Amino acid sequence: MSDAVSEAKSFVKSVRVFLAVSGVIALAAGLVLLIWPGKSATVFAGIAVAIIGAYFVIGGLVYIALAIFSKEKGGWSRIGHILLGLLYIVAGVIMFANFYASTAVLIVIAMVIIGVSWIIDGIVSLSLLKSAASKTWTIIYAIIAIIAGVVVCFAPLYSAAVVWMVIGISLIVIGIVQIIRAITMKSDVSAAEALA
Repeated sequence: MSDAVSEAKSFVKSVRVFLAVSGVIALAAGLVLLIWPGKSATVFAGIAVAIIGAYFVIGGLVYIALAIFSKEKGGWSRIGHILLGLLYIVAGVIMFANFYASTAVLIVIAMVIIGVSWIIDGIVSLSLLKSAASKTWTIIYAIIAIIAGVVVCFAPLYSAAVVWMVIGISLIVIGIVQIIRAITMKSDVSAAEALA
């Protein structure tokens, strides 16, 4: 067996391992999202809340330190930095103290931002209707985007649950396809060896 064939087999084996491992991880993650949607969403959003809360506390401490140790800042600037730092710290502490409420608020904010962006996208599409190659599809897209955006804005938690389920189903499908690719790649290698 030549070095080129050996290297090719080694490369294909590495790709198969990657596909199999990534497929199993995607499949497991998708199952977790579908079996425990509330808990997995809470964990995911909780991590984000913890990061944001920590950012606020650290940012607040930095603002207060800037106010205290800066030699160039005047009195009002120092007071402003101290007040802003305290506001950041209070916000971070509130987020940690009301962890579940903060998680729900973060999910609602994220979904409302998505909804508003879809509404704006639909409106922008309608504003570009004159230059659109396909006016019918542009109108259909704009109407769907605006309706979807309004629905998401008025039912953000329900929309988040639907999005979470779609992500879970997508991960399961991707995981299964990756695992099948890893398994069938061996037969592709065998066929290539027979030709070599």
